[in-house]
Amino acid sequence: MPTLGNCSKRHNRAINSGHENSGLKPAVAGRGRRMSTDGNYSRRLNRWLNSRHNSGVNSGLKPAVLKLFRRKKSSKDTFSPDTLSNLFRFKYSCFKMLLDSNAKFLTVISDIEERLQGQEIFGMSYVRSRSDQAVFHTLRMVKNLDDLSGHRYTLLFDILEEINLKIKEVLGKRKEIPPTELILPYLQINAEMVDWVGGKNANLGEIHNRVYLPIPRGFAITTRAFESFMVRNELFDEISKKKVGIDPNNPETINTISEDIRQLITSAQVPAELEDAILLAYAKLAEDSGMRVSMRSSATGEDSELSYAGQYLSKLNVPSDQIIHAYKEIVASLYSPRAIAYRLNKGIRDEDVAMSVACLEMVESAASGVMYSRNPLNLLEENTIITAVWGLGPYAVDGVITPDSYTVGKNRQTIAAEISHKTVKLVSKPDEDLIEVPVADELQDKPCLSQEEIDILVTYALKLEEHYGCPQDIEWALDKKKRLFILQSRPLRVEDYGKGYPITPVLTAYPLLIEKGGTASAGVGFGPAFHVASDQDLLNFPDGAVLVARHSSPKFVMVMKKTRAIITDMGNIAGHMASLAREFAVPAIVNAKVATATIPAGMEVTVDAYSGRVYQGIVPELESFQNACECPMKDTPVYRVLREVSDWIIPLHLLDPKSPNFTPSFCRSLHDISRMVHEFSYTEMFQLSDFVSDKKGVAFKLKVSVPLDLYVIDLGGGMTETNVHLKSVPPDKIASIPFNALLRGIMHEDFQKSQLRPVEFKGFLSVMREQMLSPPSKAERFGDRSYAIISDKYLNFSSRVGYHYSILDSYCSQTPSMNYITFSFKGGAADDIRRNRRVRAIAIILQSLDFTVEVTGDRVDARYQKHEISLIEDKLDMIGRLLQFTRQMDMLMNNEASVEALAKNFLAGNYNLKSTVTTRESEVRG
Repeated sequence: MPTLGNCSKRHNRAINSGHENSGLKPAVAGRGRRMSTDGNYSRRLNRWLNSRHNSGVNSGLKPAVLKLFRRKKSSKDTFSPDTLSNLFRFKYSCFKMLLDSNAKFLTVISDIEERLQGQEIFGMSYVRSRSDQAVFHTLRMVKNLDDLSGHRYTLLFDILEEINLKIKEVLGKRKEIPPTELILPYLQINAEMVDWVGGKNANLGEIHNRVYLPIPRGFAITTRAFESFMVRNELFDEISKKKVGIDPNNPETINTISEDIRQLITSAQVPAELEDAILLAYAKLAEDSGMRVSMRSSATGEDSELSYAGQYLSKLNVPSDQIIHAYKEIVASLYSPRAIAYRLNKGIRDEDVAMSVACLEMVESAASGVMYSRNPLNLLEENTIITAVWGLGPYAVDGVITPDSYTVGKNRQTIAAEISHKTVKLVSKPDEDLIEVPVADELQDKPCLSQEEIDILVTYALKLEEHYGCPQDIEWALDKKKRLFILQSRPLRVEDYGKGYPITPVLTAYPLLIEKGGTASAGVGFGPAFHVASDQDLLNFPDGAVLVARHSSPKFVMVMKKTRAIITDMGNIAGHMASLAREFAVPAIVNAKVATATIPAGMEVTVDAYSGRVYQGIVPELESFQNACECPMKDTPVYRVLREVSDWIIPLHLLDPKSPNFTPSFCRSLHDISRMVHEFSYTEMFQLSDFVSDKKGVAFKLKVSVPLDLYVIDLGGGMTETNVHLKSVPPDKIASIPFNALLRGIMHEDFQKSQLRPVEFKGFLSVMREQMLSPPSKAERFGDRSYAIISDKYLNFSSRVGYHYSILDSYCSQTPSMNYITFSFKGGAADDIRRNRRVRAIAIILQSLDFTVEVTGDRVDARYQKHEISLIEDKLDMIGRLLQFTRQMDMLMNNEASVEALAKNFLAGNYNLKSTVTTRESEVRG
């Protein structure tokens, strides 16, 4: 077995070298050792691994006490209560971190499995970040189990390292040599260079050089330049330090740290060679020094992988003396509040994003807009959608002006033309920034495009779709010389490819607040209206509300995980906000005109974003239309990479802890390691309780009035007093908030009445037959001892009653964001059908109690989190009752009617299973 020091050094090397073959884009791979991943995984892990030598010192344990980890209990062992308390607190600290990473690892698995359904959009940045998180949390679990056990599981490090190498091998198959150029003209750029110039630049080069369509003259400032700027100023390390203070649940911390980071970047000095290269490229482009340029963000991952609509800065009408400062501002926009929030929500690491910048000749637009080569709401409609406004493009995509809209068929015939009233436009002035000016009276209701210009744009759209092989989202501009330019083209991200949307009739039984708005993102949402008119309103936005605003804005991404739907008075389906809403699957209606005036704050509304209608109140008839749209991710290259990586993460081969194969050498996935570590961690904790329970008052038998062999281990603050001479304690000595709540349910008066449990004769025979005929592993008996590991706010409860096994983990405090309940129930002595019926009945009960529930075979897993302390206590009380209610339930699950009947009776407070059986028999006879 390797020494502790060698083990630590070897695993530090493995983590530090993790990016060399991880598949990181070459432009940013070099900084992987300087910048930690999201959550500072690598740096934190190195610190933990290096601290292994000092584990005993840090925990206050003496070397002699640490020997307890490595040997079995002896009857001659005597230790002071303080020594035992320190020892146990140290083990609990390891155990708690292990449980934390186990929960997060399972969340990663769940997230990957959702993506493997092919219904959500993701890119390679997602694959890398989730792979890193899975490895990190598995390694954190292994490290803490090894510490918990006194370093008896070092072999798991080797197994984990082998699997990690396999994952890196999958991610590192594509090898590329990065360019050395700081600047690249568009004549030298194509789509294969996306890693070096970002999605926008790569697409512009592709459009110009391979599709042969007109684009503005210009050049790209590469990601090599970005790397040079950031490294020369040592910005990566400084940014990493500042991001430690971000609390994803507190938007104010994102705003504060974002401002600090952007100030760091904009005040840094651009290297002289980079500044010279940029200005020289500009001089070659400009016919005179007065030419202005537009500078657009082109981050890696943007457009080509994920829709970063509006997340990064673009600067228009930039004079020559402001180009360098504008470059720094665009780089700094990588860390705007909404960009940071976007990456946090989408699981994108900073390492997977680098900033290239497009520097383009400023087009003095007479008109501009966005077009889709297919209808974004139904790709089976082979129509091109064009939107247009007078002046520059930002007003077309930012929702300031409702644009003209043209629907054109493949035969070039205009099917529909909706000409809006356009009172203002955005223009550039030679000696000023962009300004808003009135539209001439004679143009306010005039179409922005002639039929000839519409025909040309449709031709461009179809050529781009044919070249890229998929529908396109395109920005265009028409200059004052009547020349059309393509400014940007990217894949059209449509979640409902290949399906028509449902037709929802007008429901006259409900007051109609909005009769017709524009569908930006299809779907149905319910909730109370919350008006957003400022950034402060976004900070105060409540979970489950419907966002109502005057203008659409990409800033709304800050709350897209919270909101049920979005309604805006102005805007259009080509806007950035609309694109984000579709990506986050948030139903959204734009151009509703009177939403802020018609819908008061707090009113419950139903948003039907299929038809563009909003109703007052909750409309049950529309509930069936809430399903999220699908996305065609399957069979794409990135999907295949995720599939291959997931084969080393998700499969679970180690199912039975009693099997001789339940050993490290049989671990073939991260899930196997996680499963084994989690199982062994309970063993380690319980072994310690056995060691001290009969001597020093660390574990006590709880005297309860129900048949439950329950032992309590107090980690501090979980009991009102601890008398080391006692072997048992009454419930009134328990101070733990979550444990007291659970006990209230377990000791509910209905379960303390002396009564025989009802048993159906057929069900009893079925259970007995299954026990006699099934192999030993089929119906595992867990034993009868249960443990409650408690502190003042924490509870880990493991209940073993015969063939049933449940685990509950809960934190219950005055801070709602920290509160949670996780609950798992498994086992049973009956056949597979009865056990599955039982967990489905439990699932119905938990779902009715507002838990998120998953059922797999004879196991049910549930979660309830981020609620007020009173709600957490109420749910724990109900789970306590449920644990009592489920005893011998297998014998009652004789047919499908029993599932609903048992759930219905429990929720009605009828815990007498005898009357439950009678009720169910009546239902069956009926």
